[in-house]
Amino acid sequence: MNVHVLLVPYDSAQRGVRLGAGPEHLIESGLVRALERGGHIVHTTPIDAPADRWRAEVGTAFQLAHAISERVRSARTARAFPLVLAGNCISTLGVVAGLGPGTAVLWFDAHGDFNTPETTTGGFLDGMALAAITGRCWSVIARQVPGFQPVPERSVWLAGARDLDALEAEALAASAIRRLPVDSIGPELAELVRRDMAGADRLHVHLDLDVLDPADGRVNEYSAPNGVPAEKLIATFRALGEHRAVESLTMSAYDPSFDTDGRVARTAIDVAVALVDGIAPGA
Repeated sequence: MNVHVLLVPYDSAQRGVRLGAGPEHLIESGLVRALERGGHIVHTTPIDAPADRWRAEVGTAFQLAHAISERVRSARTARAFPLVLAGNCISTLGVVAGLGPGTAVLWFDAHGDFNTPETTTGGFLDGMALAAITGRCWSVIARQVPGFQPVPERSVWLAGARDLDALEAEALAASAIRRLPVDSIGPELAELVRRDMAGADRLHVHLDLDVLDPADGRVNEYSAPNGVPAEKLIATFRALGEHRAVESLTMSAYDPSFDTDGRVARTAIDVAVALVDGIAPGA
């Protein structure tokens, strides 16, 4: 299968630091080589913020989403699988824009990412990523991203979230987003999603790597206890690939400075390979 790896090495408009160091570190750790060993043809494309524009967390995030949308659309035209390695979760807004209407989202994350500017206490844009994708906030600037339409809440599953702000938890409880607790994550989850795509034509999988249990590796400073064991996550992604509904993958929020023994990088690579290998026979 042709795989287009899109590198988005930014965290809060800063290139190559903190979470923004993760995408290139995964390449250095052997992600491309692992995919190629499975017989896949891999093209790697870095995506950078415009050099002539002022770097600002919100503005730069949506500029990057604009570029991601165009690259994802180009990958699909070339019948390639878009694999996005991003510092920030908000990058997935660009992915769903590139995929177009009719996209469901399976969102793995220790956090809800469902705050808005009115509910956030920390002000971190990435804590609003899923809210932006479902149209709850940043709607005017999001419309500038080519192809973006909010994903209906009924077409979103949030898997593994366990560290929520109080107002964020209230908003999620009142939403149509479907919550999947940590103990429901396993190969059987793929069948659950396949049975109820809520009218969507395709599935995008978003993996914030801090859904992992810290016992299997510390992903970033936001890691929360009682997460998904690495082996169970890999098995889940293998099953997702075998159902063939998945058309793209984002992996985000990996800070290699916390991954002192390299276990998170190995798990991330194994997850990506498991998904792509599962899809490949019917691609």
